Amino acid sequence: MNKLKAGDLMTLEAYAKARPEYRQRVIAHKKDRTVALGEHVTLLFEDELTVRYQVQEMLRIERIFEADGIRDELDAYNPLIPDGSNWKATLLIEYPDVEERHIMLARLKGVEERVWVQAGEYARVYAIADEDLERENDEKTSAVHFVRFELTPAMKRALADGAPLVMGVDHQDYAATVEVAPASRAALLKDLDS
Repeated sequence: MNKLKAGDLMTLEAYAKARPEYRQRVIAHKKDRTVALGEHVTLLFEDELTVRYQVQEMLRIERIFEADGIRDELDAYNPLIPDGSNWKATLLIEYPDVEERHIMLARLKGVEERVWVQAGEYARVYAIADEDLERENDEKTSAVHFVRFELTPAMKRALADGAPLVMGVDHQDYAATVEVAPASRAALLKDLDS
């Protein structure tokens, strides 16, 4: 997959005009790229469009228009674009109640490394988490992690040939297993080189 370059982005003025329609397109696009693992853990699988949107939003919010600032944002977000042999996702741990969230983030330390994907009968592939920076401390894990799942050529072929795609979490304090819905499965297969 190609990484974004400055020339791929809209100017702040152009983005301001296009933003309402562009935002709706991205929201619709993310629907099939979102996989709920039980009630409290969600994977949002990134791709070029989701990352482009994040960069455009950051440029807009921070009013960045100079080349160095744009390059910094691209350097920060480009690693989230899958490269054809993997999936990259934002892992969200969501508990609406503040007290429960505080308790569960303490109990769920290490959960980001217990999230997995499985292609057919192949072994589970566990997430490689937070390559950009540590998001956990001695007291708790973060509510947001960035994860990567590396797939072998054989796994990619199996998925292309129709093997089921299953995802889950097997942490001692949180477990979930789901078969990925057909629309999400199709969206994620587009991220893999055949």
